[in-house]
Amino acid sequence: MSERSGAVMDGERLIEEIARYAADKKAVDVVELDLRGVLGYTDYFLVCSGRTGRQAKAIHDGILEGLKHEHDMLPRRVEGSPGGGWILMDYLDVVVHIFTPEKRDFYRLEQLWGEVPVKTPAGIDYPEETAAGAG
Repeated sequence: MSERSGAVMDGERLIEEIARYAADKKAVDVVELDLRGVLGYTDYFLVCSGRTGRQAKAIHDGILEGLKHEHDMLPRRVEGSPGGGWILMDYLDVVVHIFTPEKRDFYRLEQLWGEVPVKTPAGIDYPEETAAGAG
């Protein structure tokens, strides 16, 4: 993975950028799960919610376009759909999970990976109201 400058972007910098793009689209309940040493296929999960399927799609589009235009990066794959309530974007070092509140409450990824370090991205303004049922 490379930035426009040609420098490789590490997982920590990548998840910061993804969190920023998600915040720009008013994502709620944004958390980072540090999976280094736990999983072999990624270092981090970024989990966030949109209040509706339409907002989840806007968050996806914001992340996709931001990384594409500012860092020449595309996800290795994208799965799911806003209508299904869950969109997954695989950037190798970071896997992004964008949920609607109902699907996030159903899948409960934060609880599934409950033993790993979890943090809320710092220095980013998120909406004060959280998604109902999320987290």
